[in-house]
Amino acid sequence: MISNYIEVLILAFVQGVSEFLPVSSSAHLIIISNFISFSNKSLIFDVGLHFGSLLAILFYFRKDLINIFNDKKLFNLLIVGSIPLIFIGYIFYSTDLINYLRNLEIIAWATLIFGLILYFADTFKVKKKLEKDLTIKNIIIIGLLQAFAIIPGVSRSGISITAGRFLNFDRHDSTKISFYLSIPALLGASIITLKDSINENFEFNFLLIISIILSFIFSYLTIKYFLIYTKKFSLKVFVFYRIILSIIIFIIIYN
Repeated sequence: MISNYIEVLILAFVQGVSEFLPVSSSAHLIIISNFISFSNKSLIFDVGLHFGSLLAILFYFRKDLINIFNDKKLFNLLIVGSIPLIFIGYIFYSTDLINYLRNLEIIAWATLIFGLILYFADTFKVKKKLEKDLTIKNIIIIGLLQAFAIIPGVSRSGISITAGRFLNFDRHDSTKISFYLSIPALLGASIITLKDSINENFEFNFLLIISIILSFIFSYLTIKYFLIYTKKFSLKVFVFYRIILSIIIFIIIYN
């Protein structure tokens, strides 16, 4: 049915765009699911959406990844920076603690508070460059703060960029660090949802393939143009968006 393709298009758009912008993909998917009943919103489609985003980031940074694999220092730093989110994320998912965070009130407060923190961080002066100033201390701080992304509304991309700006990296380098760290994060999310979906009765069908392709397209375009954006503009527009979104959610839940 045509409605199935429209649902997949919406979900792929939300995943692809919000995964890499500092606005929280998990929050947007939860919000939409609260107001629209998707017949295709199952674990296997979560796998497809995350896998599409993973393919996009791998394809876009394919040349960078070759250099990273050849640069043992940077490779090891990115592994260290990924450990806190993967470790804490596994605990929250395996114990079902994550389900206690999936409510609109938490999303509203996290969207607002971490949006304001992003605004404050984006005023910090630029003193460091990714190529020569990323240290074990810096990556541990970024990795620990990234672990807050377990809370829907925080935004993995947003908190990583916030951490980078607090550490005096410019917007572009902070975004690149965030994107590099998204690879193990997306891989981990894909593995977890794939493992859970094995218990479901699902079939590998054409809609799933479409979800991967659309997620890839939207993710790739977002990565490309957001990196261009960070070279020229501040992050205020995303802060304003988060404030407006949080106010709308507050009105809905408290009205």
